[in-house]
Amino acid sequence: MSKVPFQFTPADLQRYIEEQAIVARLIHEIGHTPTVPAAAAALGVDPEQIIKTLLFLLQPQDEAAGGNGSDNAVVVISHGERRVQAKLLAAHLGVSKRRVKLAPAETVLALLGYPAGGVPPFGHRYVLPVVLDASVTTAAARFGGVLYGGGGDDRTMMQVGLEELARILQPAVVAVS
Repeated sequence: MSKVPFQFTPADLQRYIEEQAIVARLIHEIGHTPTVPAAAAALGVDPEQIIKTLLFLLQPQDEAAGGNGSDNAVVVISHGERRVQAKLLAAHLGVSKRRVKLAPAETVLALLGYPAGGVPPFGHRYVLPVVLDASVTTAAARFGGVLYGGGGDDRTMMQVGLEELARILQPAVVAVS
């Protein structure tokens, strides 16, 4: 039986926000929001303001590669109902499209520390490279830079500005959707 990794909570995220002096606000108990439209409706915002933090794995050419997997992972922040295109992400990373896979939920929890569906854009278990979909910057400009992302679980969201997000993450801004 495999050991279940420790799971961070919204309280852990709040502590991280305070320790790092991040300008962001957690919004608790917004209700069940399994989709971007549901989260947008619960918050009363446009779906394009909802960012999602996704984890992609780069399948090693040598399957015998060991480690915790973090050296073959990249965080991608997209928004709304846009789909990240593996072909575009692979091109940015300089690998074959066949090597880029969306991480399964148990890997998301193991590497980021939060459950899929509630992953915040920062405060993860491992510091990984981050790609911010270029369309997020365009959409954020329409809403005064205000974005909403995962807040640590499926009932908590976080309000954060695009400039603050960029300051904290220092992402590569690339068109991947």
